[in-house]
Amino acid sequence: MSEKRIILEMGTGNDLYGQDYTKAARRAVQDALHHSSITLFSNLGIDHSEMRVSVTIGVQDPKQVDCDLVAADLPRGRAEVRVVKGGLDVVDEAAGTKHVVATAAIEAFLPDLAGKFVQN
Repeated sequence: MSEKRIILEMGTGNDLYGQDYTKAARRAVQDALHHSSITLFSNLGIDHSEMRVSVTIGVQDPKQVDCDLVAADLPRGRAEVRVVKGGLDVVDEAAGTKHVVATAAIEAFLPDLAGKFVQN
């Protein structure tokens, strides 16, 4: 069955002192989630389990992100997380640290429901 994208949300997150890519990624996901409110499930009687949620995280060192922890933060749907090179590392040479900035794109998909709802 084909799917239709119903949501695209963006978010950013950071870890300014711990240099933790997963923490920055999780904060980016939370930022994106706080921008959306999906009422169509309750309004149309659609079960949340029908929704596939695809998350793309951008950080400078993708191997440092724990995708399972990021996926666990998603409250609805069937989550899949992938990490790509992106985001920012802002180096603080005076302190000898870097600040990690992650970006997140969250896409939600539902099966094509054309024909399921008939207008009266």
